[in-house]
Amino acid sequence: MMLWNHFNAFAIFAYQNPIFYSMKKIIFLSAALALLSSATVSAQNIKFEEFDLKNGLHVILHEDHSTPIVAVTIMYHVGSKNETTGRTGMAHFFEHLLFEGSQNIGRGQYSKFVENAGGALNANTSQDRTFYYELLPSNQLELGLWLESERLLHAKVETVGIETQREVVKEEKRQRIDNQPYGNLFGATLDAAFDVHPYSWAPIGSMEDLNAAQEQDFIDFYKTFYVPNNAVLSIAGDINIEETKALVKKYFEGIPRGTKEIPRPTVKEPINKGEVRDTVMGKDQLPMIVMAYHIPAQGTTEFYAVDMLNQILAQGESSRLNRALVEEKQLALFSSAFTYNTEDPGLTLAFSLANMGIEPKQVEDAMLEEIEKVKKELISENEFQKLRNQIESNFVQANSTVAGIAESLANYHMYYGNANLINTEIQRYLAVTREDIQKSAQKYYIPENRVVMYFLNDPKMSAE
Repeated sequence: MMLWNHFNAFAIFAYQNPIFYSMKKIIFLSAALALLSSATVSAQNIKFEEFDLKNGLHVILHEDHSTPIVAVTIMYHVGSKNETTGRTGMAHFFEHLLFEGSQNIGRGQYSKFVENAGGALNANTSQDRTFYYELLPSNQLELGLWLESERLLHAKVETVGIETQREVVKEEKRQRIDNQPYGNLFGATLDAAFDVHPYSWAPIGSMEDLNAAQEQDFIDFYKTFYVPNNAVLSIAGDINIEETKALVKKYFEGIPRGTKEIPRPTVKEPINKGEVRDTVMGKDQLPMIVMAYHIPAQGTTEFYAVDMLNQILAQGESSRLNRALVEEKQLALFSSAFTYNTEDPGLTLAFSLANMGIEPKQVEDAMLEEIEKVKKELISENEFQKLRNQIESNFVQANSTVAGIAESLANYHMYYGNANLINTEIQRYLAVTREDIQKSAQKYYIPENRVVMYFLNDPKMSAE
């Protein structure tokens, strides 16, 4: 993704959707950094074993001895879409709260345990899941398992931690959203795009909702979603499979299965409901033009074609949007697109930062012109082959570390019930034809399926 010296469009999503940023600074000691930077493995034919504990916890193990490190990760099938109106932000809040400690771990001691072992830890939240991980020297595997079992069984969900983390989340929102250029882009676009589905709010949620939540609300959330039968424990790296199985059973087998029904949204957002347009005034100095199109859920056949279409529009400096709007017409300082893959039908976004003195409508028209081209004409064979090469490269990079492999295995099991997609999903992309890409543009990139947002400067607000 191309960078502009005053603005990085990827940061828009990083600031506002916590799947792209972490709960706290990753802790790296110099020895751990050297280990982690060299922890690369082949993305081809990734072998793994998986099994279920009686309490419903799904476990996936990948053994690789190329470097003496291990990734201990646990993914919970809960994100902002599992929240209810009036209690938004709970999933992201718990990402913070569960570093507060447990019955056997003092407040603030999680990071110290990992730091003292020469490792790193972090977490992130999306609309669909919450993910925790430790990266440790392999002789500290048992430490990682103990830490995650404590989080699952004995977390401190109590007033002192709740009040502490309320302030932490408020400050995070101020720093990452309220005081950042185009900080409300993601939230405002979601709100305009979704009328009935809980994807209408960003994972960070509403501070008013978090302030209104009582201690019992947090306890109920923890007991509902932080249970073994709603989680995937994925471990990758320098491990012995049989020894690791025994350790997993030691630390997790005795944790009770959750007894509450785990709520999943069943509401479906209406499709082709008509174009939505809105203008958001703020302190942003240059106009930002955003087009969001409703797209199928991840994993569906049509999703892969839409995702590949977006890469044609957005991938690299030679992408169509960048070439046309930035290089040739000089209408924009930055232009790109982003597929937001979600468990339920979601959005794809195209966005451009207008050049100084350029009217937003000029930029919008130029963006639409490029979209119309892919609707009317097949992409060339050369462009198609380049796209396929990029996709293969992306797969290799995504699974080039043990941490990446652990996360991918967990994702594939949680969303699709098939962890082996880590080896085979690329074939779903490579099965897409040029004709499929054109059809996806014709079907989804239409006005009645579109949200158009202008983010403009309000001189009065800028003067404040």
